[in-house]
Amino acid sequence: MNAERDLSPLTPGVVRALTDKLYEKRKVAALEIEKLVREFVAQNNTSQIKHVIQILSQEFALSQHPHSRKGGLIGLAACSIALGKDSGLYLKELIEPVLTCFNDADSRLRYYACEALYNIVKVARGSVLPHFNVLFDGLSKLAADPDPNVKSGSELLDRLLKDIVTESNQFDLVGFIPLLRERIYSNNQYARQFIISWILVLESVPDINLLDYLPEILDGLFQILGDNSKEIRKMCEVALGEFLKEIKKNPSSVKFAEMANILVIHCQATDDLIQLTAMCWMREFIQLAGRVMLPYSSGILTAVLPCLSYDDRKKNIKEVANVCNQSLMKLVIPEDDEMDEAKPSMTIPAEPASEESLSKPEAVAAGKSQNELDVTALNQPLFFPCSCERIQVTLNLDGIVQVLDYHLSDTSIGMMTRIAVLKWLYHLYIKTPRKMFRHTDSLFPILLRTLSDESDEVILKDLELLAEIASSPAGQTEEGHGPSDGSDVQPGPVELHVPARAGQLNSSSTKGLEFSPSTPTMNSYFYKFMINLLKRFSSERKLLETRGAFIIRQLCLLLNAENIFHSMADILLREEDLKFASTMVHTLNTILLTSSELFQLRNQLKDLKTPESRNLFCCLYRSWCHNPVTTVSLCFLTQNYKHAYDLIQKFGDLEVTVDFLTEVDKLVQLIECPIFTYLRLQLLDVKNNPYLIKALYGLLMLLPQSSAFQLLSQRLQCVPNPELMQTTDNTKPSTSFKRTAASNIDYTELLQHFEMVQNKHLEARHQRAGRAEQLDRRVVV
Repeated sequence: MNAERDLSPLTPGVVRALTDKLYEKRKVAALEIEKLVREFVAQNNTSQIKHVIQILSQEFALSQHPHSRKGGLIGLAACSIALGKDSGLYLKELIEPVLTCFNDADSRLRYYACEALYNIVKVARGSVLPHFNVLFDGLSKLAADPDPNVKSGSELLDRLLKDIVTESNQFDLVGFIPLLRERIYSNNQYARQFIISWILVLESVPDINLLDYLPEILDGLFQILGDNSKEIRKMCEVALGEFLKEIKKNPSSVKFAEMANILVIHCQATDDLIQLTAMCWMREFIQLAGRVMLPYSSGILTAVLPCLSYDDRKKNIKEVANVCNQSLMKLVIPEDDEMDEAKPSMTIPAEPASEESLSKPEAVAAGKSQNELDVTALNQPLFFPCSCERIQVTLNLDGIVQVLDYHLSDTSIGMMTRIAVLKWLYHLYIKTPRKMFRHTDSLFPILLRTLSDESDEVILKDLELLAEIASSPAGQTEEGHGPSDGSDVQPGPVELHVPARAGQLNSSSTKGLEFSPSTPTMNSYFYKFMINLLKRFSSERKLLETRGAFIIRQLCLLLNAENIFHSMADILLREEDLKFASTMVHTLNTILLTSSELFQLRNQLKDLKTPESRNLFCCLYRSWCHNPVTTVSLCFLTQNYKHAYDLIQKFGDLEVTVDFLTEVDKLVQLIECPIFTYLRLQLLDVKNNPYLIKALYGLLMLLPQSSAFQLLSQRLQCVPNPELMQTTDNTKPSTSFKRTAASNIDYTELLQHFEMVQNKHLEARHQRAGRAEQLDRRVVV
């Protein structure tokens, strides 16, 4: 550097000392500069002061020579010390060159720059706040400096700046937030630690309300929470904890809606701490904000539902998620069924809380396949409220149903999640039935498929939901707009053939349902459900074998048993797959005779006192004809012993197979069960029940010499001699004959129907046998 240049008022000696490589000489020069500037201050010579600062900045601090830069830095610090309280007038000129040196490649020079800025800030104190953003920006870089000395110096400067901010009431938070929002996404551990420390400081200042700007930085905080450093994670936990405390204290001033989507995203994080913390925040948000969170229900459910199936390793997350789920469910009220689904005047397009807050979901969405559920799309609310003010909230039912449908369709999803989904759907049908029935046709197939679930609890919840759909008054549809016969259900290899008129109950069946005493009204989905349930059993024979009885028994508890048997019998009457019809009738008959749930229905059929019970008997009988032995058992149940005897006489014309004899064997076992106690007691009244005894002897003659034969033979040996049972009152007519005479049932027509159905079965068996024989011949050829 040319010392003779116009660097006055700096003397050549000062100039040479400032560029010296020894620190002591530069320090002496700085003292001279300090003395010189003090004189200018005393003279109020501002032009000279500016000139000195300009020389130190341009000719030294920004010089290409490293020693000159070091001299410039210490000289600028000396100027600030000399200026004292007046340094605030020249802070821009003093700070900028020093901050430029923060980027110097020489670590010692960065350290001197840090030292110089510390002295400048120490003198200026509160006057530096207008320049806070540039200082913060520079410090955030030094916090991640690889040199320990530089880092140590930056920490001293950082503490000083924090003290100034804490004691001042003029901090420009609005101007600082954009910078904080940008820096919070740094991946450097030290920079993150620096950011969190500043957030904690700003939170602690009473005059600074950082809570108003939490939506700007919340996403970044959750990302920092996933840092590898335990210390940083702990600091971030503390900061988030403080924010949550503040939210609980002042919920009315919290922008819940702006942070809802951020929480939804982090509730799905792979990091356990992030997920647990976000879920805890979500729990508090739902409880504090209430219905303000409803527009975000689809996104919340997307995040919460999978957590319900976590094992004990994530027990804490599972428990909090369960609370979130229950709390959110309680927010849905019957009034939601009355509100319009969309009110353009009230809806505001949703905007992201910040550009950064979308960085994570965009990355997640980019990694998803097109077949997966678009979570970010579901998170979009119908409006964007700024606080939890009392405003009308519209339930986005379409989005919720889409999420529930997705999770129920996903075969990899856990059992508890499937149960929660079914509980949600049931709750929605209870609270908002009118709106939910718009989705019933799309939900029906998956609800039917869920009946094949491995879990009994899932099936129970599914049946509860299907029963609610089938019995809800909201499911009544106008003529021409009713549900289809199950065309939306994809049948398996074996299809239940139901003619077009099976979609509606015939006139006689309808009367039977309408006139049943104390029977809840079934809507248009009830018959559709019965048709599709039988179709399911037909296409999945394993389901019928393993869960058929369980499903039907539960439905008899949830719905009216008479309606179920009446409708199934009506459908099976027209079934073209005769083998399935026979199997299904056998299943229904076993349930009817053995299930405790059907005690009332058995008593109703046992007496046949009412037109409804006789109508039901005739309906069941016509379908029961698909299976000869079950038809006889139905006659035994209804005490139609003469007709039972007539049927057994017809058995001689039937093809007696091993399966047929096995069913007769089972019927004999049933006769010995408590259900037929009344029948066994009637054997004492030989005179009035001759056809009962004849029918039992008929069964005995059908059986080969087996254990069942011995059992029935021993029972019949106990029948007393009619002479010994003679009573004094011989004029009293038999009650059984009275009932039969009063029933007005055309048993001749029923017997003809039995013969017709059995002829069809015989023909079908021969056709199957013929096809099997042809197939065997082809194999031999």
